[in-house]
Amino acid sequence: MKNFLIQLYQSAINLNHQNILNLLEKNPAAKFLDLGCDDGIVTHKLAKKISTKHIYGAEIVDSRIKQAVGQGIIVEKFDLNTRFKFPDNYFDAIHANQVIEHLTNSDNFLSEIHRILKPGGYAIISTENASSWCNIFASIMGWQIFSLTNFSNQSLSIGNPYSLHRGKKVEYNTWNHVRIYNIYGLKEYFETFEFTVEAVKGAGYFPLPAWLGNIDKTHSHFITYKIRKTSL
Repeated sequence: MKNFLIQLYQSAINLNHQNILNLLEKNPAAKFLDLGCDDGIVTHKLAKKISTKHIYGAEIVDSRIKQAVGQGIIVEKFDLNTRFKFPDNYFDAIHANQVIEHLTNSDNFLSEIHRILKPGGYAIISTENASSWCNIFASIMGWQIFSLTNFSNQSLSIGNPYSLHRGKKVEYNTWNHVRIYNIYGLKEYFETFEFTVEAVKGAGYFPLPAWLGNIDKTHSHFITYKIRKTSL
């Protein structure tokens, strides 16, 4: 059973990554920023799809920063709950995958993305969906929903017997989830900060094939938005 769940989860992750790639625009002159760039491997794949060599990252973990810098990425270290270390109206494209759910100050996160994007620039933001069928099922059973089991620095996957990382130790406390969003709530949240939502994609439909999440996005496990800055 566990191997089956791992395979389903990995297929959902893979499709979510493909959804992100499909939303990126080719622009060799673009300044591209990856928020939570980790070791920079995915960052380079995204930049390659854009066809740009102007690659920036933001990261908080020193070991990951060192790896990303080693790949030629310009990385700034700061907490995404605070003011971003970039100038106004600077970036053409921004990416943040599985980041917003970790933040205590998501208002700051969105307002700062709006500030540093050029007018007409866009962001691709992906996160987990509180309304995914597996989260609904977990809630009915009285378990912690799958997307909100990592909330303690003592142990991962608390309160759900089928969570994949159950019993494992927390490597970084920045990996804890603070809040999980529903698909329409997050859309309205973006609009509150004067973004236009141009596209929404879904991935993961546990226990069914991941591609069904792109048909019924309301109940997909991962939701990905393309949002554009339409005002100064």
